[in-house]
Amino acid sequence: MLNNSGILSPIWRLLSLAGCPYGFLAAALLAVPIMPAAAAVMPSASEARHPTDRDDADAVNAASGFTLASLEEFSTGEAVVRSTVNTESAAEPVAEVEDSVSVLPETATSTVAETADLVSGGEAIAPLFRVSDLESAMEADSTVPPRAADVAQATRVTDFSDVLPSDWAFQALSNLVENYGCIQGYPDRTFRGQRSLTRFEFAAGLNACLDVIVGTLSTISDEDLVTIRRLQEEFAVELAGLEGRVDGLEAEVAELTAQQFATQTKLRGSVFAHIGSGFANGPILAEGNSIFSAARDPGTGLPVVRTIDRDPGTTVGSLAWINLDTSFTGEDRLKLQLVAGSGVAPGNLYGSAGLFNTFGVPFTFQTGGTSAFDVTLRELSYLFPVGDSLTIDIGPRINWYSYFDNNRYTFFLTGGNTFNSSGGTQVNTVDRGAGVIAVWDITDWLDIRVGYLAESTEFLPGLRAAEDPTRGLFGGTSTLTGQIGISPFDNLNLRFLYTRSNLEPNAAGQVGGTLSEPIYGFADDGFGGPVTNAPADTFLVNFDWTPLSWLGLFGRYSYGSTELTSAVTRTRIGDINAQSFQFGLAFPNLFKEGALATVSYLVPFDVTSGRNFLVSGGGDGGTQQEVEVSYRYPLNRNISLMPSFYWIINPNNFGSNPDIFLFNLQGQISF
Repeated sequence: MLNNSGILSPIWRLLSLAGCPYGFLAAALLAVPIMPAAAAVMPSASEARHPTDRDDADAVNAASGFTLASLEEFSTGEAVVRSTVNTESAAEPVAEVEDSVSVLPETATSTVAETADLVSGGEAIAPLFRVSDLESAMEADSTVPPRAADVAQATRVTDFSDVLPSDWAFQALSNLVENYGCIQGYPDRTFRGQRSLTRFEFAAGLNACLDVIVGTLSTISDEDLVTIRRLQEEFAVELAGLEGRVDGLEAEVAELTAQQFATQTKLRGSVFAHIGSGFANGPILAEGNSIFSAARDPGTGLPVVRTIDRDPGTTVGSLAWINLDTSFTGEDRLKLQLVAGSGVAPGNLYGSAGLFNTFGVPFTFQTGGTSAFDVTLRELSYLFPVGDSLTIDIGPRINWYSYFDNNRYTFFLTGGNTFNSSGGTQVNTVDRGAGVIAVWDITDWLDIRVGYLAESTEFLPGLRAAEDPTRGLFGGTSTLTGQIGISPFDNLNLRFLYTRSNLEPNAAGQVGGTLSEPIYGFADDGFGGPVTNAPADTFLVNFDWTPLSWLGLFGRYSYGSTELTSAVTRTRIGDINAQSFQFGLAFPNLFKEGALATVSYLVPFDVTSGRNFLVSGGGDGGTQQEVEVSYRYPLNRNISLMPSFYWIINPNNFGSNPDIFLFNLQGQISF
């Protein structure tokens, strides 16, 4: 793989210091022998990825090598680092971030061989351009054939309608168009910078630039030629070294190509390990026979309440995600994620029925599937672009949280990491589902997202609603979600979200539990009788703001209403209305670059009306509050540690309950 900038830059500086007025011209001539090789490895439009408003622009501007392949991850609001090889870092490993995708094109396997043949005809690479060649060119009556009829002459770079000052190659293109006049566009006044370059087009462009060079040769003085010859001889060793480094880079690329997982598929993974413990200041009241089963007392009709008078033991847990991301065009992505794990967090000992994996439980402290260490399909979907600004993701198991209710400071891998703090507690009842999600990036500061998912959750047993012919895509639990994202400033993000949910009752005729939002627990008709499918509406606003480089603010507010209808009388019997909110502080790069500390205060479920319908989750009318402190410390770019502390006030909405204190240490390895 070749990189002209690494060679031209030192030559240009040397010629400038020597006082040669044609330094740029000489540097261009010295670079001529390596230009065809660079063209041979130039990525096509399907292999190169134009940076978007969500990317780190510095990573693009600083890249001096060619991107092997590319694609953006739509998951969880993570940064993208491209795989490049340049003359300054030939052997540095490629850095990847969680949801990015980098896929090597099929044609990459022949790149090195083709480059060598093109440059040297299958033998040794041709020597650099010599001054004698320059003198011969001055004597020759060199001409350039007429330009093709299908191009249009541009005199200014602004003549191109598709070239913007923000484009990373804008200055280089401006020099070639305005100063040297050797680059042309298409008749429709476009440059098409993202389109692949054919060898014919490269030859035509190179010939046009050589024509400019030949046209200026007559103005070069003998004194300048002597200076160029002297510099070439003086730096012959350095130039030979640069040539050797280029050879080394080609060998590196050949090795990477031979050892890659697949030409179209990228393998990624994350492994999490946890150790946790905790205690309460006294016995804890919790509704339900267990954390999974809610019931009413036959005599009083009130929810059954149990007492937990012991503390949890110290427990460990582990979870692994394996991602296989495949691209067929360079812009699409087939996403397949497998999961396996084991472990139950200590906080689950204290929960009321329906509150499994909620307060004080880290998001990755879970089994993943229905049984310990069983490999389960967690995600399966196909994402593709429609035009320049619309993206569609369709499949039998799409992750809802990859697209909605994101927040830079509550992303469970880096910030607030419990189930309650990493996302809204009322906003969505479907974690993964079958359906479609569309993302429309209207401008750099505005996007609209819409999606419909029928429940297909991997960690629940039995045939899920989307696959069950008795329920199907529209008969079981489902969500229809719309979100407007606004970024009025680079450091402020606002999200306004609405979800229409359909909650399917369980075998006991209750709605809630794992598939409960906006309910936080279980609900019936208020007397122990069953209810029908319950429609629900949830409204949420979510923000994150970084007013200072070392300080971030974040928060959420949601309001949810669930309509209940008796399965016996088929009449509407009332609503459950509740709200939740969260506010926190974040401290980016605390003590180390890439670290993040967060302090979060939240109320997961504050019932405003309809508590009499709750079989669990209502407590005695108290309001549960949570304080979470977490700190992610990266040991290196692949390994990190995250200690966390959770303080639960009025657990299970019982104002009489004492406080609970939980501790967790999470380790993460990404590859």
